[in-house]
Amino acid sequence: MNRKLWINVVMAMLVAGLFLTVSCAKKTVVSDATTIEDQATMTEAETAAEAEARKKAEAERIRQQELEDQASEAALEEARQQAAKTRFLHQNIHFAFDSSALSSEAKELLEQKAQWLKQNPNVSVTIEGHCDERGTTEYNLALGERRADAVQNYLQDLGIGGFRLDTVSFGEERPLDPGQTEAAYAKNRRAQFVLK
Repeated sequence: MNRKLWINVVMAMLVAGLFLTVSCAKKTVVSDATTIEDQATMTEAETAAEAEARKKAEAERIRQQELEDQASEAALEEARQQAAKTRFLHQNIHFAFDSSALSSEAKELLEQKAQWLKQNPNVSVTIEGHCDERGTTEYNLALGERRADAVQNYLQDLGIGGFRLDTVSFGEERPLDPGQTEAAYAKNRRAQFVLK
């Protein structure tokens, strides 16, 4: 029994020592003021970080919008240029029967064409002279040449360099309208432009 008693006494001393150790440990007391200051510092930092993130997101959104606007403007400008080129190529200069004189409408159209050529200084064109089927082949070739030359001369007078303008006559050989009506003949008496 002595042994049991000693074991109990030793156990009691160990438990008492444990309680003393725990109760004597230094406790850290966190005051409410320190906690509030730390929270305020964290909140300010978080608020600043959020503000910075919003600022960066807005800057990125603006940059993306600018890139989209530039792409839209470039596409619109490309479409405008293509439309102007199409007009240039598909608006023919028409002539009266057996004439190479430029009408006021033809001169107005040539002024528009000269403007386009000035905006596109790297473009060179061939001016084709055409006639309707009336008249001999030789006569129509000569008339087509006079028509192409009249257009070339007028464009040169408007400031387009002659080195950018070639002429060729097809006479009656390439009609736009193969009909034998006055309307068909009027379409075929023309000068038209081909890019080189």
